[in-house]
Amino acid sequence: MIHFNIGSNLNSNHGNRFDNIVIATNLLKDSKIEIKKISNFYETPSYPNKNFPKFVNIGILATCEHNYPKLFKIINLIEKKIGRVKTNKNYPRIIDIDIIDFNGLVLKSNIFKLPHPRSHLRNFVLFPILEIDHKWSHPILKKNAQFLINKLSQKSRIEITRLRKNVNIDL
Repeated sequence: MIHFNIGSNLNSNHGNRFDNIVIATNLLKDSKIEIKKISNFYETPSYPNKNFPKFVNIGILATCEHNYPKLFKIINLIEKKIGRVKTNKNYPRIIDIDIIDFNGLVLKSNIFKLPHPRSHLRNFVLFPILEIDHKWSHPILKKNAQFLINKLSQKSRIEITRLRKNVNIDL
């Protein structure tokens, strides 16, 4: 199974943060990615600069026939199509699509890193995973999402809000 995390903290020509994520989800689906589950939206402060707009994120559980390099290219094309422009690290962005886990594959090169190197430290990754795949285990650490959430600081555990809103598409 493949775990994606999609986030946005800026409006685009397509609409607001939520619209950007819905469009990204539909474009993934149109790219022959079979979406199995989608989490609710989660909202968190921007990190490290809390003066930037808040992020909304979702987690997606999916499968596909693409290999990892092909999937990586598809994601970059989707981000560009929605309007993402690469700027400084941790700056606001229209859309950010991360592959958190690709079938348990472990890769470390100059281009590719799997699982996502900081996934186990991010509340906006772990809470959606816990919601949609409570059996998931980090490919390197061999720990589940609940264990990793419990290792987060109390501040990190309380500054995330699960919104009563979800991506409304046909799976």
